[in-house]
Amino acid sequence: MIILGIDPGSRFCGYGLLQVENRRIVAAGSDTIRIPARWPLERKLVRLREEIAKVIAEHKPDAAAVETIYFGKNVRTAFTQGHVRGVILLALAEAGVTVYDYTPSEIKKAVVGNGRASKQQVRYMVQQILGLSTPPETEDAADALAIALCHNNHRQATGLFK
Repeated sequence: MIILGIDPGSRFCGYGLLQVENRRIVAAGSDTIRIPARWPLERKLVRLREEIAKVIAEHKPDAAAVETIYFGKNVRTAFTQGHVRGVILLALAEAGVTVYDYTPSEIKKAVVGNGRASKQQVRYMVQQILGLSTPPETEDAADALAIALCHNNHRQATGLFK
């Protein structure tokens, strides 16, 4: 089984992949899709959809876990994140990939044991859990692996196939 974790972002969108066999993680990888800040939102969304579609086509995930939108004080940012998340969900739906949603606190609790953990704590624990020689290159990639780990934990705890 291959689980794709996605940390949505309009400039930096992290993705992480876990290959799970018999309840054991046998491989993990991650990267960050980088999109120029100066591009208009419409162009960013097109690029993001293209890049996510490439990841899906190359790795053929069985399931995807996507972080839900965090509603902070900035309404404009929340709307932009909603557009980004919508494009990601569209690409996954078009490929027939089952999608699961997790809140930032659920993800942090699953990986660190504390729903209010810092990004540095998440990055460190992802490295430890997966036995990586170095931490993931970016916080976005680390977060994406954390999202995939959260889904794997949930899947095992509830007996989900995907």
